Amino acid sequence: MAGVIECVKLTKYYGKTRGVEDLTLEVPQGSVYGFLGPNGAGKTTTIRCLLGILRPTGGEARLFGERVRVDGAGLRSRVGYVPGEIRLFDKETGRWHIDYVSGLRGERPAAADDLIERLDFDPSRKVKELSKGNKQKLALILGVMHAPEVLILDEPTSGLDPLNQETVFQIVEERVRGGATVFLSSHVLSEVERVCDRVGIIRDGTLAAEESVRSLLDKRLREMTVTFADPVGAEFFDGLAGLTRLEQRGPATFVARVKGDHLDEVVKRLAGARVVDLSIQHASLEEVFMEFYRGESGEDQAARPVDDAEGGEPR
Repeated sequence: MAGVIECVKLTKYYGKTRGVEDLTLEVPQGSVYGFLGPNGAGKTTTIRCLLGILRPTGGEARLFGERVRVDGAGLRSRVGYVPGEIRLFDKETGRWHIDYVSGLRGERPAAADDLIERLDFDPSRKVKELSKGNKQKLALILGVMHAPEVLILDEPTSGLDPLNQETVFQIVEERVRGGATVFLSSHVLSEVERVCDRVGIIRDGTLAAEESVRSLLDKRLREMTVTFADPVGAEFFDGLAGLTRLEQRGPATFVARVKGDHLDEVVKRLAGARVVDLSIQHASLEEVFMEFYRGESGEDQAARPVDDAEGGEPR
């Protein structure tokens, strides 16, 4: 059975500048797909093609098995979208926006009042009076209030405090339990770990990796600090392929980063020496993510933002 969201060799160029190229992915119904990548990788281009805002140069985007077209209002009516860059009418209130979007959709916003209460949002205030966080709340209400079958969320918790972030996670999880499918673009790796089933990592407009969150977590790096009873040299660790970083701190203490599938090898090496202290902690999922962008020189490519080709706005 085809996925609810699909990209099939999706390609978009802006003149000679690459947006995305030969991007293929599939998101089944009732799942949450995390779409990750550094600025300029092609995340926003992909989303705009899925929404029919952009016409692909090649390949196609599909929703519910149908090809997305620029004039595909019927498909878009089944989609809720929370953009990364929010555009609202400054002189109008939140309630006006809710009524306006409802009028365009031709249906009553079944969940609007519930979302207003849960997000602690005041719909009587004009947009120009709202903080970034409250504008984000309004965007979430507008995107979710009509119980869409597909949710496309671009940095959905930007500007929200931890309490409201938790509320957003709960709302997403409730929608998924109700059968909705979610496409989530985020830089916040804790969000991805919390709500996503699978993750696609896009780099330079192409899909660099795709796997389940559980599989990605299995690859999580470990941060190890070990202190020996007697001074040792760094050569003690020679030949251990699983070490991606080794730092000596004093004559007998080392800090190392260990790849998850090599931990057993490292522990066996340590068993051959007298160890007086050992601590091993999981590195963050973000550090795992960064491993996908490490160039041949070892420099983290994701740490250098690139101007996106999508209208000049870095995403």
